[in-house]
Amino acid sequence: MAISAQELEFNKNDDAIRMMISEMEQRLAKIELGGGKKRIDKLHAKGKLTARERIEKLVDPGTEVLEIGAFVGDGMYEEYGGCPSGGVVIKIGYVSGRQAIIVANDATVKAGAWFPITGKKNLRAQEIAMENHLPIIYLVDSAGVFLPLQDEIFPDKEHFGRIFRNNAVLSSMGITQIAAVMGSCVAGGAYLPIMSDESLIVDKTGTIFLAGSYLVKAAIGESIDNETLGGATTHTSISGVCDYKAKDDEDCLNTIRDLMSRIGEQEKAGFDRIEAVAPKEEEREIYGILPRDRAKPYNVKDIIKRLVDNSEFTEYKEDYGKTIVTGYARIDGWSVGIVANQREILKTSKGEMQFGGVIYNDSADKASRFIMVCNQKNIPLVFLQDVTGFMVGSKSEHAGIIKDGAKMVNAMSNSVVPKFTVIMGNSYGAGNYAMCGKAYDPRLIVSWPTANLAVMSGASAAKTLLQIEIASMKAKGEEPNEEEQQKLYDKIKSRYDAQISPYYSAARLWVDAIIDPLETRKVISMGIEMANHKKSEQRYNVGAIQT
Repeated sequence: MAISAQELEFNKNDDAIRMMISEMEQRLAKIELGGGKKRIDKLHAKGKLTARERIEKLVDPGTEVLEIGAFVGDGMYEEYGGCPSGGVVIKIGYVSGRQAIIVANDATVKAGAWFPITGKKNLRAQEIAMENHLPIIYLVDSAGVFLPLQDEIFPDKEHFGRIFRNNAVLSSMGITQIAAVMGSCVAGGAYLPIMSDESLIVDKTGTIFLAGSYLVKAAIGESIDNETLGGATTHTSISGVCDYKAKDDEDCLNTIRDLMSRIGEQEKAGFDRIEAVAPKEEEREIYGILPRDRAKPYNVKDIIKRLVDNSEFTEYKEDYGKTIVTGYARIDGWSVGIVANQREILKTSKGEMQFGGVIYNDSADKASRFIMVCNQKNIPLVFLQDVTGFMVGSKSEHAGIIKDGAKMVNAMSNSVVPKFTVIMGNSYGAGNYAMCGKAYDPRLIVSWPTANLAVMSGASAAKTLLQIEIASMKAKGEEPNEEEQQKLYDKIKSRYDAQISPYYSAARLWVDAIIDPLETRKVISMGIEMANHKKSEQRYNVGAIQT
């Protein structure tokens, strides 16, 4: 039987995204080795577990886990040997039945030293804890600041010191912090476990001190070994710095599980949840629906039906502002409001054509009003991004696209219900902003391997930059021929394309994770569950978007 052109296209799309997912999994497998097998073996020889092993033994067996920032540091700091996962593993999981965020230093990566990106990643973990009133567990095993880059991590507002400021703020907010010293904990880093609510230390492998034995000898001439200076016995029976002494890593993790089991319940935000139902449409068909060519159109409602419970979607203003789709659904039982870019080429009621993935005046207006309604109803928002930006040209400008775009950004920025962003495809320019990019405080922001993040597409940027480069060359009396111009274009586009890759974004923590599209339901469900721990302390300003 002959295969139709539509089926052929579906199969090609399916193959392309599966290849992307395979590449992602291969990259992750390498990253999960941290500093490499030799360093892992050395750690085991000391009776210590790796950061990932510690988290695996700490979380409840068989429960869902979400890693934050696995690709952080990818391709960065190569002159220093790299920094896989930023030298710290961060996961949201369940400990004794309670959701928590776990931060574990990876001692196989430069002895767990803090690179600049390590500081940013740790601050993100604390931000998630504060925004969602989520308990935070620190598994400490770090040599402190990576000295060759100390100027990029030490003194500024968003640098190392902000961690300790956040320790104090978290405690004042009543958010539980438990710190376990399972290896080195030196210099300024020594304050983190002690500024937590409770601290543990592992006998013979855990040490805490402001200065190690070598520095003490150099500074004041005192000869002392590290264990006597700041080991478990010293800090649990002499200094009183730590609260619990554990005999080994597993004993330490068991004690943390016990402490977590005793935390009392707090007031919830009250987000609506009923029994979850799987999508009626086959989820894996997302692979074939999403075009491998990011410029090609598709119907985003076909994606939505494969993400939401029972494939049921109640659309808001279906026949108005069609380049943004808005409506109500449930994801894993949770009630959500969905704002999604429509990539189909559409015809308006006046017979005019609208480009897919572009935000028009009416679409911005519709999205603004829907965001307002979701805030009134206490419904979390999910943004599905595949956007090239706002419509340009005299017609849009005269119709007030800037005003309508500003209204949408205003509504989204002032939303008090939690927001979750999934970048499925393009995320360009002001479209990234209006659809709740990282700058607008989504509780979680993730991308699929198909995502592109930039001011504009690689082709558009390359053409613009090429024109600038040619003008500069002509000003110097140079006249590049067509072949030279093509080579220059290819060089510019190659460099720009590398920067719009989801891996480039994830390495810098512009997104929290790159995920298989089939993980989307899990991410949103776990995200709303953690957001449900904290009730909003403010009301939404309805008047700002009523006009």
